[in-house]
Amino acid sequence: MSTSQSPRGGTRARIISVALELFAEQGYEKTSLREIADRLGVTKAALYYHFKTKDDIVHGIVESMAAPIDEAINWGEQQSWSTEVRDELVRRFAAGMAERAPLLRFFHDNQPALRDSPAGLEFKMRLVRMIRLVHGPDASFEDRLRATMALFSVNSAFFLLKHDPDEECGLPPQESARVSSEEDAMTAALTVALEIAGRIGSREDCAVA
Repeated sequence: MSTSQSPRGGTRARIISVALELFAEQGYEKTSLREIADRLGVTKAALYYHFKTKDDIVHGIVESMAAPIDEAINWGEQQSWSTEVRDELVRRFAAGMAERAPLLRFFHDNQPALRDSPAGLEFKMRLVRMIRLVHGPDASFEDRLRATMALFSVNSAFFLLKHDPDEECGLPPQESARVSSEEDAMTAALTVALEIAGRIGSREDCAVA
């Protein structure tokens, strides 16, 4: 009887899952291949069969977990830009990131180490392509900024969920500003992202006081 996932594919997926756990616990730079192998319960040589370096693992993370973004890009590139297409792209991006929350947290928590890595640059290119699709052709600087901010609202929602700025700065907490789950954070992020994206193409930018 055939299965949808080969044993080799299953092992790669398990390595990626365990690596993400360790990266989240102690950071990308402080995690060694030996620690990943130990957590998996395999030899380092067995790990090398699938991934030679940590950056190879990150590349695998991007390839396996960025599928929703690629699907949104492929869909968007086949459409003529419109406000409906713009909003649907934002929705697809937010939904994809909600499904891949560990990837988003990983890139957020390890930005300095990954900024110039091949895998980090691959992910950045995906975001750039998404931003271009959201703002459409012949966009003004303001609309490019709005498209960027709309998509980054998703990342910002995860930041606020994990880090309470008031608490970290020693200020009284604002209970009304808290959300209790990633689902609530994503709902709020989508609302804000669509509000920002809704201004793309606005002629108000051309108004002169």
